[in-house]
Amino acid sequence: MRTLRRVFESEDLGPIIRRFLTNTIFDSTFTLLGIVVGAAFTANVNLKVIMITMATSSLALGISAGISVYEAESLESERRIIELERALFMDLKGTRIERRERATTALAALIVFLTPLFSCAVAMLPFIFAASGILEANLAPWVSVILALGILFSAGAYMGRLGRKSPWRRGLRMVCFGLLAFTIGLLLNSLV
Repeated sequence: MRTLRRVFESEDLGPIIRRFLTNTIFDSTFTLLGIVVGAAFTANVNLKVIMITMATSSLALGISAGISVYEAESLESERRIIELERALFMDLKGTRIERRERATTALAALIVFLTPLFSCAVAMLPFIFAASGILEANLAPWVSVILALGILFSAGAYMGRLGRKSPWRRGLRMVCFGLLAFTIGLLLNSLV
């Protein structure tokens, strides 16, 4: 955990991962909120369909985000290496600098790939409990929404702390956006 914290706070990797992680966690959580509203708040709730939809959507988003981060950061990394090579009048292929750039890019892509899967695991827990008979099926969507809002609050609070702003204010702001998306989804669902 300390190593991961150091990675997030490092000057090289920290900003890259924080930027992409923040975008991906919000994208994935809002997507999951949409799935829950669209599928779970209907007359015929099918837990298996909801869980498969959540998992496949999160996997697709993880692959998409991971690949796009890898490609974008690879391009930026290559540009930084070329600029350094020009400044130093030497080839940096195979050096520690190049290996660090590659590792940074790969780690950023991996973390971004895993982010939607993490959000999915948290938001899907109530549906797993409902399918196991531990939780009533009609409560699972509400608990899932609360957990998704908790993810948004945590991400917002983390952003607030990093930006030396009020973590509570940032967290609550993200929850408000989540509630707005949830409300719009419920309204759209009631029209169908």
